[in-house]
Amino acid sequence: MKTTERKAVSGMPFANMNGVMLHYRVKGTGVPIVFIHPPLLAGNVFHRQLTGLAGRFQAIVPDLRGHGQSEKGERSITYALLAEDIVSLLDELEIKKAYLCGYSTGGSVALEALLTYPERFYGGILVSAMSEVGTLRLRSEIWAAVRLTGLRVKRLAAAVIALGNADRADTFKRLYDAALQGAVERLHEYFRCSLHYNCTHRLHEIDNPILLLYGEKDKLFLHHRRLLQRELRNETFRIVKRAGHQIPTKAAEDMNGHIRDWIDRQDPWKLAPRERADSRYEALLTFESYEDEQQREFT
Repeated sequence: MKTTERKAVSGMPFANMNGVMLHYRVKGTGVPIVFIHPPLLAGNVFHRQLTGLAGRFQAIVPDLRGHGQSEKGERSITYALLAEDIVSLLDELEIKKAYLCGYSTGGSVALEALLTYPERFYGGILVSAMSEVGTLRLRSEIWAAVRLTGLRVKRLAAAVIALGNADRADTFKRLYDAALQGAVERLHEYFRCSLHYNCTHRLHEIDNPILLLYGEKDKLFLHHRRLLQRELRNETFRIVKRAGHQIPTKAAEDMNGHIRDWIDRQDPWKLAPRERADSRYEALLTFESYEDEQQREFT
């Protein structure tokens, strides 16, 4: 899986892995975290994680094949292939082990990678994620995206998803422009995979520690959150206050704070710079408060 070619285009790194030129960004030093985006969006949905966490961790943000600036390649997208690409990127960067953070459908890809290559990951961070499409409403929304990309109506699909994830005009433009760069057939395949993927029955196989992050207002994913809480063996659940589904862009500071705090509670934090000057988060949120929140949620 080792790359055979690497080059820089406009100062951005690209690597030839598994027969496709993938674009990625790396910032910071310390414990590595790889961020996985959902269909149509590109890696720049994690812009505020790349900039906000780099002082403590090594943030690694790829554009998945056929998305953003990455080439589409010849192979159709499957979650197994995307998981293989992620591990190939770790090999390229000579990283033996990392945390893996998946947002929305990207969380399903993270689960597939954790199930297939558990030895390569310290743990997983699942943000507004699911192990299956378990409700009619979510299935309907993804099916609409499958239809739009199948009809090659990329601009409309890109506008809808970028608008939903944007907190301001410049964020919308950045997400929309990156979405338009994607190859519509790969966007379609990624959406279609999410309709059929189901690893709920295998979640008990994951021994790696998992952080579950969900927005307080994200009612659409309540069912999926509870599935993960019930089936995972080593999970920590935290609510992001006043947030909906689009946490990386609309609640970035809180998301970054949760990640810092949770990783600090795992062994690998000892490998990273431990700076507390930026810990406004800790002054507002404590581990005990989350336990109280979770207890209230289920009583």
